[in-house]
Amino acid sequence: MAGIHRERPGAVDLAAATDTPATPLGNDIWMSPGVSNAYAVATDDGRVVVNAGLVFEGPLHRKAFADVAGPTRAIFITQGHADHWGGVNSLRDTETEIVMHRNYRYWRDDNEHLMGYRVPKTSFAFQKFSDAVLEHFKTIDPATIDFSFPEPSTTFDRRHDLTVGSRTFELAWTPGGETTDSVVVWLPEDRILFTGNLFGPLFGHVPNLMTIRGDRYRDPILYIESLNTVLEYGPTRLITGHFAPIEGADRIAEEVTAMRDAMQAVHDRTVELMNSGTDVYTAMREVRVPEHLDVGEGYGKTSWNVRAIWEMYTGWFRHCSTTELYGVAPASVAADVVHAAGADVLVEAARTHLASGRLVEGLHLTDLVLTAEPGHPAARAVAADAHEALLADTENFWERAWLAKSINELRTTQ
Repeated sequence: MAGIHRERPGAVDLAAATDTPATPLGNDIWMSPGVSNAYAVATDDGRVVVNAGLVFEGPLHRKAFADVAGPTRAIFITQGHADHWGGVNSLRDTETEIVMHRNYRYWRDDNEHLMGYRVPKTSFAFQKFSDAVLEHFKTIDPATIDFSFPEPSTTFDRRHDLTVGSRTFELAWTPGGETTDSVVVWLPEDRILFTGNLFGPLFGHVPNLMTIRGDRYRDPILYIESLNTVLEYGPTRLITGHFAPIEGADRIAEEVTAMRDAMQAVHDRTVELMNSGTDVYTAMREVRVPEHLDVGEGYGKTSWNVRAIWEMYTGWFRHCSTTELYGVAPASVAADVVHAAGADVLVEAARTHLASGRLVEGLHLTDLVLTAEPGHPAARAVAADAHEALLADTENFWERAWLAKSINELRTTQ
């Protein structure tokens, strides 16, 4: 059976919430789409909401769920990223129970402490969402929106069960998700599992163990164990953070097993190369998901995961150069290299690399020149050509976003 990622070629085009009614999914469950979807589960004593979208999406989700068995008795947050908890303050009612994992505070603090670092390093990939937010705020008064982090009324460690009306909800900690407060929500009577972004935004793909926007490392072993938790439930339906549910116990088991086994193989081969004395760059080039496992790389990349595994185990010191120990960047001597070799000579050498398909080697040289002479037109042109060749060879969301941003900057006259 072909991996589900092949059936969703446009799945990297994530959506923002719209002012539309909720979509019925069956089993008295409704979806309100967004940057991460919000879901409402009807009971005979009100509704339970799973995830709340971004802050500006909260009022839209509340409107979408207005006719779904209100009031809101509980809100379950499956992870600490803002596209899951942002709309809580709009969706909650007076007596709503807010349930999160006890590790929520680490991600709350990350959001508060690192806003100035992460927002600029995320916006290049999510410009259309930023534009959607700005457009939305033209029609409302931002002073009417509560941007504060919603403190939970209930936290738990391993497991937490809750009954609302006649429906039972079982929450389980899955620390291998995008955040270490990641949880899944199980409806035992229906055999439905809400997984949020445990798998990442795109089901059927390798995860990002570390996103290039800047985030904490994900532990590959905890990721594997968390996927085993999913398999132990044996769900007949997975409802994830994005797109339509995944249906069928056999299909789900096959897909989740492939993702689990792919990570195990990448982890084990990386560790093997570490112990053999291989350097991290060689490992990044050589380690691959086994061919018989049909897993996509539309959001995460195996080469990046290799580096994340390596650095998670060993830290930043690579035992290659004394200069690693000191706060002086390699780029500090770029001007000396360019002066000694000549900018035009380096650019010509970069062109030779590109002509032979050594795109990254060419970029190493143009980086030297552009560090010393940012406006050098020939270096900018060669660097842009290298980026465009790399762009033509990838379908990865993050890689494409970064390359497109870089091409635009290089093609802009300085």
